[in-house]
Amino acid sequence: MRGTTIARRKKALQSIKDGAGLADAYGATLERINAQGEEEAKLAMATLTWVCHSERPLQVDELCHALAVEIGATDFDSENIPSIGTLLHCCQGLITVDKEASIVRLIHYTVQEYLCTHPGLFNKPHTILAETCLTYLNSQQVKNLASHPLPDHQSMPFLKYSSRYWGTHAGREFSDHSRTLALELLGQYEGHVAAVSLLEQVVHPNYAGDIDIYSHFSGLHCASFFGIVELVTVMIQAEGCDINQRDCIGSTPLSWVARNGHVGAAKLLLGREDIDPNRADKHDRTPLGWASLGGHEEVVKLLLHQEDVDPNRPDMYDQTPLGWAAIEGHEGVVKLLLGREDVDPNRPDCDDWTPLGCAAFKGHERVVKLLLGREDIDPNRTDKHNQTPLRRAALEGHEGVVKLLLGREDTDPNRPDCDDWTPLGCAAVEGHERVVKLLLEQEGVDPNRLDKHGGTPLSYAAGKGHEGVVKLLQTRVSAGGANARRPTCSKRPRLK
Repeated sequence: MRGTTIARRKKALQSIKDGAGLADAYGATLERINAQGEEEAKLAMATLTWVCHSERPLQVDELCHALAVEIGATDFDSENIPSIGTLLHCCQGLITVDKEASIVRLIHYTVQEYLCTHPGLFNKPHTILAETCLTYLNSQQVKNLASHPLPDHQSMPFLKYSSRYWGTHAGREFSDHSRTLALELLGQYEGHVAAVSLLEQVVHPNYAGDIDIYSHFSGLHCASFFGIVELVTVMIQAEGCDINQRDCIGSTPLSWVARNGHVGAAKLLLGREDIDPNRADKHDRTPLGWASLGGHEEVVKLLLHQEDVDPNRPDMYDQTPLGWAAIEGHEGVVKLLLGREDVDPNRPDCDDWTPLGCAAFKGHERVVKLLLGREDIDPNRTDKHNQTPLRRAALEGHEGVVKLLLGREDTDPNRPDCDDWTPLGCAAVEGHERVVKLLLEQEGVDPNRLDKHGGTPLSYAAGKGHEGVVKLLQTRVSAGGANARRPTCSKRPRLK
């Protein structure tokens, strides 16, 4: 480290630690990599390609097996697997191994930044990764694996990644060779170990028990999952193709497209006259329900343009597409659904939670505002425990939502739940000072209301040590004169 003074040398050292001025160092390292033998340099760049462009960090064995694949080969040669020591040596210090997680990563985040600013270093990386994954899945060694139970990942460590992400990489850069390899895989996909591996990684635990009829997850379902239009086109043109076929968890190709937000594939499928856009899975969730849950606005828009789509159809939890969009805070989807006059904004789920109640509980202000904009919305609709949207928002301390709800003249700020807890009581016990202040500004709010345990908002706030809330309530209680109740020692109520 050069520098005429200690201070300047320290400053230069710090700039390197912060990532400044490292371009020359990384450039020199790449020159050393290329100055190695041809095989070493090729292996190093292949390693960096995987580490920089994989969809998730790779474990040591995954990376080593990926690098052993010869694209287009019919067999996987285990003798071609490089050691991690060889990879570390060839990469000249640019990669390291996280020993705790056994993950291979770049030595510093600035390496990634440097490599990304030099895209010419990698020639179509996603094409390479896709073709590698597909070659591996088409190898005789993988074909021979039984799909039930899944093989030990220690023996075939690259199976999990290649099954899950081959289509992701292919979707980014789709080559003619990728197309050939993908169609080879999809043509034999039913019962293939890759199908089971993919499902077990992407299916919610609630559906996991349904992954038992492996032959019912077809190549079309897989192509739809990844949303690759070229592959979906070929699959639906195959003789005997049932475009509405349910897989082992009851999902149709359109459901997979909708849940992952693939607009191009959605247009393709919805353009077919024989498509059933309402066909639900085993949990009664329709493609519109999945698209709404995921916040995929463009797909929702396409589905709503279908004349026979039911926008209010609930799933097994009695949750509608609007309900899911409200829960997840997908403002754009909520706006699209509310634009339909036939959408019921008050339809409750199995616990009597309305879309407004769900959005209020989650604190999604923009969604609450949209819902309150509907003339037919009921801001006081309660759930099974007699809880209103205001009560839920107050308990969670969502000040903005509380303000929106109180802005409605027909909102009841005093309505108690099944334990006689009002919105004020809920806000007080949780110490939400600003919400308490908003509620106390409402005419007719009773700060002395007793719950079933005989406690008041003031007594609970005092018991919890919420000084700011206590001061606000004492001021209001004192103004109430002789009828005001003094705080008593009360146990904390059961708040749902």
